[in-house]
Amino acid sequence: MAGRRTIGIDLGGAQVRAALVEEGVVVRRAADRTDVAGGPPAILRQFRALVETVTSGEPWASIAGVGVSAPGPLDSETGTILGIPTLPNWTDFPLRAVLSDDLGLPVIVENDGIAAAFGEWRFGAGRGLRHLVYVTVSTGIGGGVVVAGRLMRGRRGMAGHVGHFRIAAEGPRCACGASGCFEAMAAGTALGVRAREQAARRPESLLARDRGRPVDAAAVVAAARAGDAVALDLLREEAAHLGAGFTGLIHLYSPQTVIMGGGVSNAYDLLEVDIHRIIMRDALPPFRDVRVVPAGLGDNSGLIGAAALAAGEAPSTPA
Repeated sequence: MAGRRTIGIDLGGAQVRAALVEEGVVVRRAADRTDVAGGPPAILRQFRALVETVTSGEPWASIAGVGVSAPGPLDSETGTILGIPTLPNWTDFPLRAVLSDDLGLPVIVENDGIAAAFGEWRFGAGRGLRHLVYVTVSTGIGGGVVVAGRLMRGRRGMAGHVGHFRIAAEGPRCACGASGCFEAMAAGTALGVRAREQAARRPESLLARDRGRPVDAAAVVAAARAGDAVALDLLREEAAHLGAGFTGLIHLYSPQTVIMGGGVSNAYDLLEVDIHRIIMRDALPPFRDVRVVPAGLGDNSGLIGAAALAAGEAPSTPA
């Protein structure tokens, strides 16, 4: 199926997106706000509507298949969603079978972090590397790992849940039920919680004065770019949490590079110095030369990766 057009679908806590993709290039893309309350039936209707939009005018016979990038835990071998902490009512949902019946196309279902890691490795910031860790920092934190030129999937395809190792003995409660997880400390959602706390305490901040927008991670970035001292402090704290998590991943997997994606990566230029300062401070000396870089495909990493996997791209060292 390589070389033919495929559809990538990304299921996120905030957005559902679809793209028509050919050889790593997005031909057409569409998005909608995730109908979380509607559960699987409503979101499957969103999938179909978005697919119809991105394939408008395209001969159906020219579509080789569909790749779905979804949060886990999920079993990519059977295409079953096992349970999504941030999305209710998906437990043990046979997404691959249901969506394939609905669309009449072959479907693969991959963890969103693994799909994005593959997209970046094949077409983005990880091209040519044999060892990398990809981390998406968005509503939650997920990731994927390439070791010795092979995409690491693990048992049932569940490897790479990098958001759920603990970086603090005592910390906020994570969506998974534990406390002090990397995700609970450093995800965009966690940054938004800290921002709202600071906005309530610091009325002089732009975060408190700009009542026309929600106080979330994006608002923190915007205020920081405007020079707001509270927002800049919040990003320094965020960088410290990210640096701690990335240091742990560097020790675990010894990558050549850590690739950072997700919505919070839009502030990479504001986070970079402090992230690397933490790595230089806390990593063992042989690991301190590992760099953190922004995703080369931006927010299309998962879409392109899932579509490439659906096109039959072999999960081995790319040419």
